[in-house]
Parts: sequence; structure tokens; C-alpha cells
Amino acid sequence: MNLKKITEDLIDPFLEAGKIAKEISKKGVKITIKADKSPVTDGDLAVDKILREKIKKLTLDIPIISEETVDLNIKNESNTFWLIDPIDGTKDYIKKRDEYTINAALIVDFKPSIGIIYAPAKDRLFYSYGKNLAFEINSGKTVKLTCEKKNKNEIIGLENSGKTPEEVWKIYKENQVSKTIKMSSSLKFCIIASGEADIYAANARAFEWDIAAGHAILFHAGGSMTSFDEKEFFYGKENYKNLPIIAKRSQKLNN
Repeated sequence: MNLKKITEDLIDPFLEAGKIAKEISKKGVKITIKADKSPVTDGDLAVDKILREKIKKLTLDIPIISEETVDLNIKNESNTFWLIDPIDGTKDYIKKRDEYTINAALIVDFKPSIGIIYAPAKDRLFYSYGKNLAFEINSGKTVKLTCEKKNKNEIIGLENSGKTPEEVWKIYKENQVSKTIKMSSSLKFCIIASGEADIYAANARAFEWDIAAGHAILFHAGGSMTSFDEKEFFYGKENYKNLPIIAKRSQKLNN
């Protein structure tokens, strides 16, 4: 597979999906409550349709596993597949906040090989397709992502909410985190890849499609994502459940 071509061919569909997501948000979203009691909007479904149709054309024989269409009762038998989260941060999207993202990751041999994340309300699109091949398109300019630290004076940890679990605080203390910032969605991984923050740790929560694209981008930019015991982990697990994770810009966060 030509990972570069596949990735670049998806940039325009991502921008189109983001435009539609913003238009739906502006009009006011229509909300449905799913069986797991989480909300889904007409924006999620519109983005899902655009991404799945384009990805199917580009990689006809590769299964597509999307948050909005997955059947958890059907076991994935392939070691190469797409993971899509049409809108990560649906609750933020509903509230017209700006951190929601559109996500797709190509998993090859159970590892993330392509990652694309678009934050439409911020007009920041991140993508990667190999080691040292991670990029951001911001205001029409493409820059390479290298995890180079932007803030030299602080070690910044990201968190999902103001209620940081004890296990995460322990990790942050060990890594000399001096400041924490609340941030939702997969944007966290991109912010670490861009060097704007240093670390994000979380207990087991959510699903593989929430983190796979961010994992690819961060790893390809020079960072890492491991389990709490700092071991590599793989995708395609039963029910696509996440492990506890640590995402880091570098092993030495003060550099």
C-alpha cells in the first residue's frame, strides 16, 4: 500500500466532512441516544458516511470499523483494518465547543500506520503515515510535527476533567508535571505531537477508535504511547476496549 497517497487522498474529504459538521452545528444538531446511553448526532452520521465512502474507494478490501456502525458482537478477523471515530467529543460538539475532532486510523498488523485528525472549529488538521512523517495543516500552511517542546518553562500534563485519578497523579508527579490543562477529544495527542504539551495519562476508558489516529500521529512525530507499565500495545482487542495509556512527547519531558 502507498500510505502517503492514501493519506493525502483523504485530506480533502476530511476538510469536506469538517465543513459539513460545522454547518450542522450552526443550524443545531439533532440528537439520538444510542443503546449505550451515549449521544449521537446527525453530524456524527454525516461525517461517518463521507469518510466510509471515500475510504472504501481507496482501500476496497480493508474492513472499516466505525464507532457509529460497529457491531461489537461480530469479531474482527483481520489484522489490517480502519478505525474511525467520526466525531470524537460529541458532547462538546453538541455544546458548540471547539475541541471536537474527526478521526481515522489505518491499522496494519495491529499497529497504527496512518493517522488523520481534524479539529474543524480550530481549523487544524493533523496527519501521519510513517516514522518522521507527521504533519499539521494550519491556516493553509503545512508544518512537520517533531514533538519539539514549545514551552521550556513548564511540564504540561493534559487531563479529561478536573477529577484526575490518583493513578494518573502519581504518573504526573513522577514526570514532574508542573501544570495541567483540561482538554477533550483526541486533540490531546496532536497537541503533544506539536510540542504544546508534554504528557497525557488516562485509566482504561473509551474505545480504540478514540485513540488510534492520535497514537499514529504522536508516534510518527517522535513521541510514544504505551500502557501504564510502559509496554507497547496493539489494536483489534476484544470489544475494542482501551488499556490504561501514557502518551508522552519524549522520555525526558524537560528537554
